Amino acid sequence: MEELTVGSIVKGAFEKGTKNLVPILINYLLWLLTLWIPYINIGTTICILTLAAKVSKDEPISNTEIFNPVYRKRMGEFFLAGSFIGMGVGMGMLFFIAPGIVIALAWSLALLLVVDKELNPLEAINKSNTLTYGKKGTIFLGILVISVIIAVVTAIIMAIVNLVFKPTPLGYSFPMNLISMPHPVAFIIQLVIGAVLAPFSIGAWSIIYGTLVKKLEA
Repeated sequence: MEELTVGSIVKGAFEKGTKNLVPILINYLLWLLTLWIPYINIGTTICILTLAAKVSKDEPISNTEIFNPVYRKRMGEFFLAGSFIGMGVGMGMLFFIAPGIVIALAWSLALLLVVDKELNPLEAINKSNTLTYGKKGTIFLGILVISVIIAVVTAIIMAIVNLVFKPTPLGYSFPMNLISMPHPVAFIIQLVIGAVLAPFSIGAWSIIYGTLVKKLEA
């Protein structure tokens, strides 16, 4: 059975992200454009948050995947699981943050399991806890590396963009002169950058999910 490592997460993130770049990018942009539509935005958001499960199986992704009604089918279980996770992580954060991070990592696959394997919320949380046991450090470091790479790339591009499209100061007296509004073009470019880089984050989670969920099928 393939072992989950920081290297496999980083490598897989770029392989899966590159392979599915166009359909994920189109779906991400459609999600942003339709986020204001009631009810429809529930299914589209669930899709974006759980798309890693489909990517992990190398299944073809439609350019309109976010509108697939299957994602709305599990919205009750999805929200219930999300509520349990939020409460658990929140309570953990009260104990000096670290326990909250550990719980977040332990239950990080629950929402994917609710949608992909159609487990009920408690089953999904319990199964995620089992699958991530002994792997939380690897998951944390793998996601951290990908996040740093994405942040650095974004910062470099936006620094160049802001040189061309300078932010507009909100005032000329201290401290207002330290606060500025991004140029509209720069803001749009930043959204596009986020959309382009999103597939690599989804790719990372697809490797984590795909590798660990094999224990369910073994």
